[in-house]
Amino acid sequence: MSGNQEDAEIEDTPDLREVLSDVVQASKLTAKQRGYNVKPTVERLASLSYDQGLLPEDLGQLIDLVTTPNFLDQASLGNIIRNLYPATKVSDDLVTKVISSLGHGKLKPSLAIQGALLRWLIMIYHVLDNQTILSRAYSVLFNLLDTAAIRKQLCHLLALITRRRHVRPYRIQSLLSLSRQTGNDPAVTGLLRVFKDYYPEIIVGEVTRAKASAFKASLHPDLQWRERLDEIQQAHAARHADRADRPLDAFRVARNRVNGKGSTIVPEVHTSNATENSITLEEIENVDGFVNNLEKIELPNQLIAVLGDPLLQKLLILKPDIEAHQRVGSWLASYGQDLMSGEPGVDPEDCLEMLKTYVSNTKTFPPIFLAFFSEYLKIWNGHDGRDSVLTILSYVPILPFPELSARIFQPLEAKILNNTADSQLQLLEFYTILLQRWTISLASLDQKLAQASTTIADLVTHVNNLCLALIQTSPTASTHSVILDFYEQTAVLASDPKLLLHTRIMIPPSPLVYILHFSFSPSTLSRLCSILSNYKAGFQKAMTTSRSEYTSEYINEFNGFLMDICNCLWRSRAFNSSDVNSHGCLVPMALTEDLTSYVNSLRMGATLSTLFSLSYSPVLCLLAISYFRELEDEELQRNAEELSTRHAGPVTRTSLSTLANSGGLRVGWDDYRLGVLSYLEGKGMAGIGQLMYNTMTNVMKRRSTMVPR
Repeated sequence: MSGNQEDAEIEDTPDLREVLSDVVQASKLTAKQRGYNVKPTVERLASLSYDQGLLPEDLGQLIDLVTTPNFLDQASLGNIIRNLYPATKVSDDLVTKVISSLGHGKLKPSLAIQGALLRWLIMIYHVLDNQTILSRAYSVLFNLLDTAAIRKQLCHLLALITRRRHVRPYRIQSLLSLSRQTGNDPAVTGLLRVFKDYYPEIIVGEVTRAKASAFKASLHPDLQWRERLDEIQQAHAARHADRADRPLDAFRVARNRVNGKGSTIVPEVHTSNATENSITLEEIENVDGFVNNLEKIELPNQLIAVLGDPLLQKLLILKPDIEAHQRVGSWLASYGQDLMSGEPGVDPEDCLEMLKTYVSNTKTFPPIFLAFFSEYLKIWNGHDGRDSVLTILSYVPILPFPELSARIFQPLEAKILNNTADSQLQLLEFYTILLQRWTISLASLDQKLAQASTTIADLVTHVNNLCLALIQTSPTASTHSVILDFYEQTAVLASDPKLLLHTRIMIPPSPLVYILHFSFSPSTLSRLCSILSNYKAGFQKAMTTSRSEYTSEYINEFNGFLMDICNCLWRSRAFNSSDVNSHGCLVPMALTEDLTSYVNSLRMGATLSTLFSLSYSPVLCLLAISYFRELEDEELQRNAEELSTRHAGPVTRTSLSTLANSGGLRVGWDDYRLGVLSYLEGKGMAGIGQLMYNTMTNVMKRRSTMVPR
């Protein structure tokens, strides 16, 4: 799709272009020749531009209109310029046209219009398609500073685009001379201060101490205009969501906007101690510039800016500096003292958001952060900035668990837990993310981390108690899912040979396993089986190298999980405790006998031990009979006369034999059960089959000979 076709999708564009055409035609005629007042038409054009923005073609026509001789009055031209809201990025051609219209000459616009155009360039600087176009025109713009009527706007624009390469001795001398001639014009003084940032040793004296205009990237001439422009551009982007979005350039220093979103406690990146042969971060404009000049980049004045500037964070990651981290730590310690003492103007949420951005970008948790949060959690109310606090603390490194528990976990739980399941779930999610980050950290290590095994074992033991409490206070499928998220992470630790070098296998509590096993969600059952299957693979690997780490009682407890689940699902021997390693699902013998008597009294043709098999299980019976119905339907499609009877369900070994003798589908008992496992796998519940195959070798052998459907 061409750009013109895409642009034509904006609503009401024909109306805008019709009005635009009327204004362009009117600009070619004198007021007498027109015979009507053009101002209402211009006002209509300005209103439409404000409402929906201008596409590149329309914007180009209006730029041509205001930069070339025409018969519109100055008020109308000013109204048009004030409402030049581009809906997309502004191209180099349009910027070049504006710059070409500046200066003195009969065919040039009036100086008032030139000033308005320069102000417009300042306001749309952040949406230029290529900001370097202005840098290439630096000499042209600088040489126009003698024109008093547009000097203020020129100084502001030059301040935005000035880089070290632009600061030359002759330009410094020219600015100093101009400052003296104009009586320390604030605009000129402001531009001089920008020059001084690059070469503080050259520009000295009283000249930069005079009143100056504050030319910063964060200052916008008209914030309401900027907000409206952002709304128009976002709306246009939403209408073209099918196109790939232009990624944000993360290789420029961050500049906070006055209206808002940046941190006010952390300074921006500014470098004043650079030399002729060095490069400052402010001069970096893209990834190539960053990579090519990495070794020559000077660190900024205030290194605490690293907390809020992604580019400086990248620099310190790729070019570590011990002193820099010490300075950041000192600042944070000082800030923590101010926070604890209740100093006015200290905003905790602002600080937390800043720290969250830092740890998320750098994936590090400096020691000073641990000291800070061990104190901050004492005064935290448990609500303000909770998401930020949990995100930051999820990057806590692997340290001795008693230290982490005393300084972080216990204070955190005391502030978050409020006798509700929601608070317990939020805490469990935090521990899951923490364990995930620890897992990633361990996977990147080449040597064994001494305290990892003990710390992780203590953490899992701690979370086991939380899960047992949670599964009783909120026995829902969503709660089970969050619990399984945690144990899926422990299963990764248990099944990865490299991670096993750092940790020991920590199995879930027995009551938790059986509660999840008897849940009413097939997805929960499948995920549980998958976790246990991964644990089994981990134990098999661990037994070949570190059998002494696991007692026979510990291994038997885990084997009991496998035996009991297989007895229920596959062997139709639920609650049997006579098999080796079986625990009867921890159901007391007296209760099992009572339940057996009750089921027998129902005379339903099934015993208690079979009611949790694939065919009878409340969780899997619908899926099992659905699989068998599909087999029958396929047979009917192949030969309708061959199938005279359909199975009523549930499917058993005996019922399959009876069905085959009465003209029904002929399927073996093992083939049926293996087919159900494959059917479950096709429905995204492969865990059940995974456990059956890995636990019972005869099932795996039978599966290898099974003919696929």
